[in-house]
Amino acid sequence: MISIENVSHHIGSQRILNRLSLDIPAGGITALVGPNGAGKSTLLSLMARLQPLSDGHIRYGSQDTRSTASSELARTVAILTQENNIHSRITVRDLLMFGRYPHHQGRPQAEDSRVVAQALQDFQLQAFAERYLTELSGGQRQRALIAMVFCQQTPYVLLDEPLNNLDMFHARELMRQLRRLTDQNGLTTVMVVHDINMAAAWADRIVILQDGELACQGSPNDLINPDILQRHFGLDADVLDYQGKKLVVHHV
Repeated sequence: MISIENVSHHIGSQRILNRLSLDIPAGGITALVGPNGAGKSTLLSLMARLQPLSDGHIRYGSQDTRSTASSELARTVAILTQENNIHSRITVRDLLMFGRYPHHQGRPQAEDSRVVAQALQDFQLQAFAERYLTELSGGQRQRALIAMVFCQQTPYVLLDEPLNNLDMFHARELMRQLRRLTDQNGLTTVMVVHDINMAAAWADRIVILQDGELACQGSPNDLINPDILQRHFGLDADVLDYQGKKLVVHHV
């Protein structure tokens, strides 16, 4: 379980998170949704200790991010951020091997090569394995970065807008892959997603943040309804039932 207790965060005088407390059960996919500026990406960054935590506690099971050694935390949680500005000429295969660093510490072994080969297959990257990141399209690059995260083989995976730069086909295929890997490996996957229909279709639970606070949480069937969409997103939209899933009609 991920335990978030009384977490606050400010940038200057601007409050980003306000005494946020939240428990995310172990296993499955949790989607963090909410309007722009709700604090979703900031929360993920604090969860991965990419920013210092000034107030509150975040724990993965018994591991408190304030006191856990960096080497141990790197084997516990992996994150994909929105800002992945890798400018060096690195091939896709080498990028994925970099994701194995917490395990091989700069001395790759046969198991590391096996994990990388499997990730290339899982994320349909074999044809790009020896190409440089600078030679890839935005969608191909995004898939490679996500594959690197999964090469880290942590029980907790944090993904900040993983569908960025992906067309409809690859967005759906990625969600299918995330669903399969999460279930197959017993992972706890937490993802920030702006497409409410992707959250409804693939997540086990949805957490809505608003103004840096927890607005509500529950299953997609519990939360995806016109009243909640209007209250927390200011969105006037119909909600349909399609093949047992909620579908928000917000395009017209």
